[in-house]
Amino acid sequence: MIARTLPGVYAPQDDTQLLAEALREEALRPGTRVLDVGTGSGALALDAARRGAEVTAVDVSRRAVWTARLNAWLARLPVRIRRGDLFAPARGGTYDVIVANPPYVPSPGAGRGPRGRSRAWDAGLDGRLLLDRICRDAPALLAPSGVLLIVHSALSDPGRTLELLRGAGLKAAVVRRRWIAFGPVLRSREDWLRRRGLLAPAEDKEELVVIRAERPS
Repeated sequence: MIARTLPGVYAPQDDTQLLAEALREEALRPGTRVLDVGTGSGALALDAARRGAEVTAVDVSRRAVWTARLNAWLARLPVRIRRGDLFAPARGGTYDVIVANPPYVPSPGAGRGPRGRSRAWDAGLDGRLLLDRICRDAPALLAPSGVLLIVHSALSDPGRTLELLRGAGLKAAVVRRRWIAFGPVLRSREDWLRRRGLLAPAEDKEELVVIRAERPS
């Protein structure tokens, strides 16, 4: 894992670690095509590049792109890093593995898109502002037997993610779960989440899940 981040860039945390553990179970070989969507600091992209994969990393944040490029340069690893909205910079090719750690925290800011640093976590009233788009667009970018790995909170409806991916013809299942203490963002909107019924009255931890979806060969 990398710790270097420019101000305003999402630093690797529990969700990054959980997704990295799932990625390590995939059989990456030299030449395996990996796409890291929402790369942030580039931690997952560099993990894959160290194993010989051909890695493309994408983020909409300029600062994240600069951070990922800096970390790739410091590690002397060849990672293609592009700025753009989700899959836009990656179209025209297919990938053996796609990893995604998108914003997934439900946000009370109805009708307003996230701004500034909050773009790294705020994801609309249901937490699915980008998750639904990933489920819709990622399957077409997977090579035969290609794998999509997504991490997100149980607050943002893993069942919906599984439903959408299976509806797109992928074999999908939850492969990792972890309970973590509330971070600053969840603590700041804990009462709102309870009023919406997303948190039980005594619940004081958040469950993270990694969903693995595979395209048939």
